[in-house]
Amino acid sequence: MWIFLACLAGAFALYLGALLLLRPSRPPLVAVAALAVAIQLAPLAAPLLLSTDAWTYWEYGEIAVGEGNPYRDVPTEFPDNPAYDHAGFAWRDSISVYGPAFTLGSELVARAVGSSPDAAAWTFKVLAALGMLAMTGLAAALARDRVAAAALVGWNPLFAIHFAGGGHNDSLMLALVLGALALAASGRRAAAGAAWALAILVKWIPLVFFAVRAVEARASGRRVGHAGFAIAVGLVGALAFWRFGLDWLRAFGPLARNAEGQTSYALPHRLEQLGLPGDIALALAVVILVSGLAVLAREARRGRVRLGRAGCLLLATTPWLAPWYAVWALPLAAAEGDRKAQLVALGFCVYLLPQTIL
Repeated sequence: MWIFLACLAGAFALYLGALLLLRPSRPPLVAVAALAVAIQLAPLAAPLLLSTDAWTYWEYGEIAVGEGNPYRDVPTEFPDNPAYDHAGFAWRDSISVYGPAFTLGSELVARAVGSSPDAAAWTFKVLAALGMLAMTGLAAALARDRVAAAALVGWNPLFAIHFAGGGHNDSLMLALVLGALALAASGRRAAAGAAWALAILVKWIPLVFFAVRAVEARASGRRVGHAGFAIAVGLVGALAFWRFGLDWLRAFGPLARNAEGQTSYALPHRLEQLGLPGDIALALAVVILVSGLAVLAREARRGRVRLGRAGCLLLATTPWLAPWYAVWALPLAAAEGDRKAQLVALGFCVYLLPQTIL
């Protein structure tokens, strides 16, 4: 593991060095994009890395295939599930925390891969890698400096390890968020609304970004795609009610319990390690989150939307922090050309490099 960490740290140092050299050298966008593709797809040649979350997605999908309900039934009720011995042990007594759009997709994956853990891992790894490539392209399309944005997102080895390597679904979620921004920028408001809805129905994090954008739209009078949002929510909601009944609404329950827990790298936990009582550390994080969102809302009312900073705020205050969560901030900061948010997001990447290894 120390060798792996040293290699990852070395790769990240090369990434930072390449970013510094990028401005004076100004390579063509095609070359930057080609290198991004190579970096983000390289971990597909490896087995599932550092996390069993991809098998947990498969496990919940298999529960649905087997006429169970991943929003009501926990994995321990299905010991014969082919994913049971591969998925994360910590989640065996928990219902799914993911939105219905992702769970419905996981069911399709489970039906396609059958009982093969390798096929399940490969499928989620490929989907996550494609999400990263989409994010790279969309961030570049949205940014004024397309070369810098493509390199900032696409050359990041931390993302490569945890998405093409680990198969996490956050890349799909953020690709939909960036897709919504790109569609809105091109005037396709209905499609943008649908993309926002799908992002939120994969995982609840985009609600924060959506709220900030909504404040700006209301203040400026900018037209938005209410119809597209409503249609997407209606279709996914109808499918979710058909497959899972009202139980899918219970996903908020384990999500809240996760918020009550803490991972070792979460900043509220670090405050607790410094001697601050746990309840006070968590309360302070909530105060910072609410205050920060108020500031971002004020900026949005003035026409300045700072989604990259919103992502950094979430990283700083969440009690449940994983290394791949850095993707909540960096692609948005790259798309917006927000240098301060980019630096903070890169700082989080450096800070989170050793997590899951140490």
